[in-house]
Amino acid sequence: MKQQKLSVYIYLFLGFITSVIWIYPFYLVIVNSFKSKGEIFTNTLGLPKDGTVANYPEAFMQLDFVRSFLNSVFITGFSILLIVVFASMAAYALSRRKTKTSTVIYFFFAILMLVPFQAIMIPLVSIFGSFDMLNRFGISIMYLGLGSSLAVFLFFGALRGIPTSLDEAAIIDGCNRFQVYRYIILPMLRPTTVTVIVLNAIWFWNDYLLPSLVINKEGMYTIPLKTFYFFGEYSTQWHLALAALVLAIIPIIILYMFLQKYIIKGIADGAVK
Repeated sequence: MKQQKLSVYIYLFLGFITSVIWIYPFYLVIVNSFKSKGEIFTNTLGLPKDGTVANYPEAFMQLDFVRSFLNSVFITGFSILLIVVFASMAAYALSRRKTKTSTVIYFFFAILMLVPFQAIMIPLVSIFGSFDMLNRFGISIMYLGLGSSLAVFLFFGALRGIPTSLDEAAIIDGCNRFQVYRYIILPMLRPTTVTVIVLNAIWFWNDYLLPSLVINKEGMYTIPLKTFYFFGEYSTQWHLALAALVLAIIPIIILYMFLQKYIIKGIADGAVK
């Protein structure tokens, strides 16, 4: 019993230390967003002495927040819609066809998760540029290709836990394959679908590298791209940059809070079954 209690205390202590390490950067961002530029350098770690909220309206205006927010919402939402539809349909087809070809294709998707984007970004952007498929539509197609591997992997794992007898019963009742997928399978994949949505939303919303390579029109910039303008060549407007970062992370935190109960279940369904 003493050894068990000691183990519990050790785990609690390690968990507390890990939590502090993860939360501390957010603390610095939020606290310093209420300071003036001078106070950030003189009192970086402490609470603001003369707190101000003036950084937020100024950052809101310089970000062109409404337009940047809508651009980010469009790119994130449209990309996720494509991934959920195509990845779930692909995983359904692969899970129901027990052939060597389907097995090879599934493992091909799984292996693609190990390919870093940096290894393919130059030819990828070059090819899309040659077909004039850059900016918002082009980046959504790129995200579809880059995000489908993990989504297919999770959907495939979840589908292995859904018996094929449901498909057969629906077909006997007169459904075709698409109706089986639409009305039987897709609703049962809800936890995994929510997990795919949240994981990809965090990635797409916060991504800077790919949009910086693909988006080249002023009115289509996302929030991460607009935030970069606070970091100049000779000086950085840290007070505005930190306020902009807080504005940028609020929507994704709200999304996570509403959908968090589905995430762990979805990952477990996709990875274990």
